[in-house]
Formats: sequence, structure tokens, C-alpha cells
Amino acid sequence: MTRRLKRTGVLAAALALAAVWPAWAHHSHAMFDHAKEVTVTGKVTEFVFRNPHVFLYVEVKTENGEVQNYWVEMSNIPNMIKRGIVQSTFKPGDVVTVKLNPLKDGRPGGNYLTITAADGKTYE
Repeated sequence: MTRRLKRTGVLAAALALAAVWPAWAHHSHAMFDHAKEVTVTGKVTEFVFRNPHVFLYVEVKTENGEVQNYWVEMSNIPNMIKRGIVQSTFKPGDVVTVKLNPLKDGRPGGNYLTITAADGKTYE
């Protein structure tokens, strides 16, 4: 193989790596506290079924009656479908129980671990 061809291969590999690097960085879960699990129950306000991540928004009443709006980050669409979650699985008004790894900064939300629907079906 010629030196020029080797350089072209190295350059192509570097460009390919540069193109996918933002995707790798995007999938960091550093914002979630993986040492903690929180369980919340509330009403679905919105279910966003699109890539790069599916999101579930849940209105939760705290012990003192205050309403907090939790956002729950899920995986991508193909992974959700493998787990039995499709676009019509959750609708506004549905009551769900979500177990999640909370956000480290204390905002109401996190990365889902399981979601149990009102009918008792659990999605992992």
C-alpha cells in the first residue's frame, strides 16, 4: 500500500470518528444519580415518542399537595418497541408509577428504570 493511500485511510477514519463523536457525547448519563432510585406516581401530561429519546411527562402531587412536573427520559424508539412501549402506550390522563434514577441537580425528573401503568402492566 502506498503512503498516500495510507494517509487517505487515516484521514477517512478521523473524519468518520469526528462525525459520530457528538452522538457518543450525547448519550452520557452523567446527569443522573445512578446510586439513587426514586418512585413517583402521577398523571401523564405528555408522551413524546421520537428519537433520539422518548420522553414521558408526569404531573406528580407531593405530600404537601404541591404539583411537580417530572420529565422522564427513556431510550430510543427501537429500544422502547423491544420493551413493549409504542406510541399509543401512554396517553394524557393515564396514571402511572415511574421508578427512575433522579437528576443529580434535584430537578424533578430522571432516567426511567420501570414504568407501571394503571392496569398493573410494568415496562422495563
